[in-house]
Amino acid sequence: MITLTMSAAYGHEPVLLEESIEALQIQRGGRYIDCTVNGGGHAAAILEEGSPGGQLLGIDADPEAIKVAKERFKSYGNNVILVNENFRYLENICNRHGFRPVNGIIFDLGMSSLQLEASGRGFSFQQDAPLDMRFSPRQSLTAADIVNTYSEQELAGILERYGEEHRARQVARRIIERRPLRTTLELARVVQDAVGGSRGRIHPATKTFQALRIVVNEELENLQLALAQSLNLLGTGGRLIVISFHSLEDRTVKEFFRRESQGCLCPPSVPVCVCGHKPNLKLVTKKVVRPSSKEIQANPRSRSARMRVAERI
Repeated sequence: MITLTMSAAYGHEPVLLEESIEALQIQRGGRYIDCTVNGGGHAAAILEEGSPGGQLLGIDADPEAIKVAKERFKSYGNNVILVNENFRYLENICNRHGFRPVNGIIFDLGMSSLQLEASGRGFSFQQDAPLDMRFSPRQSLTAADIVNTYSEQELAGILERYGEEHRARQVARRIIERRPLRTTLELARVVQDAVGGSRGRIHPATKTFQALRIVVNEELENLQLALAQSLNLLGTGGRLIVISFHSLEDRTVKEFFRRESQGCLCPPSVPVCVCGHKPNLKLVTKKVVRPSSKEIQANPRSRSARMRVAERI
């Protein structure tokens, strides 16, 4: 059993920890990449299982996450490389550090408690903060820019596509009427006025905040880029693990895994293959792996987690 100490102190409770570490099939002295190091929960378990001699490359766009990870893993010396960049540059980062091929790559796409509760960057509507939502201060676009300058049609399109908000037009119209909006609580109240009260466990502003965060950080585009690059980095038999938290992420991962586990991708109307595509992955999990009821009870934020696993061939 994987044991972690003081995980809460590092701002993030790792989700599906035992399941993901088991799926990675960690080898002693192996080389692994954690593309979303967060508070270092998965990274710590990888290093523990890979000792002695295991190496880890940890990446995070959030400089605060890297700061926490550097403190946590300082005793590992040169066996740990930590990089404050977006994982969209995954292959470039690995080339710069001579970190290839690798035995496994993991993406945990969930927000950390550090980001949600302590950053003051507007990821949560549970406390008042500026409408920022950037993972990295080096990014230019903020949630306030979108909310206060985009047209009603553009806002509705974002909320519908990235938040799957059925009442996107109502929300967009109310935002236009009430702007400028500067803080999270201002926006949450506007959304609640537009769509009504709470829907069970889900706050009415949840989908709006999700949509804005995805657009500000180009999350789906970055995920697509990084997944494609991972194929070039994994050695034969290397495992690729992705833990996602909403349907758009999971759909992106599912489609990528399905495509790369197939041979010919030509449409049925083409009698002879002209694409020349060869399978690069073998599906290890045919269906998503979800947290146990015990984990959900201990960490309610894990309830929407979905894990998929594939192996490089």
